[in-house]
Amino acid sequence: QVRLVESGGGSVQAGGSLRLSCVVSGYIDSSNCMGWFRRAPGKEREGVAGIDSDGSMQYASSVKGRFAISKDNGKNILVLQMNNLKPEDTAMYYCAVDEGLGCIDFLTIPSAADTGSWGQGTQVTVSS
Repeated sequence: QVRLVESGGGSVQAGGSLRLSCVVSGYIDSSNCMGWFRRAPGKEREGVAGIDSDGSMQYASSVKGRFAISKDNGKNILVLQMNNLKPEDTAMYYCAVDEGLGCIDFLTIPSAADTGSWGQGTQVTVSS
């Protein structure tokens, strides 16, 4: 069974930075996509960033150029570096691992994301 634990959330002012981490334990297939999602109050869940097993990365257009995803394969840690944060980035952030679908589908198709393994989330609040 895969277990994911996020950390690093908090409150910052607009323009600030946060670094989210996700420790993944349990069996992870080498073909898995590892990604970050977020859900703001009253809004639908959004795929923020993902990294495939070949190292290719996908980003939502809303965060491209500001967020960077990386992973430490040896430690099974997924990181999301968030810079130049905006109030609209306020949300609960979740890390997740897919079932081998690949990041493009995992991040953009809700039914695909529902098949993955998820952490409990970490809150990010950005004030103006």
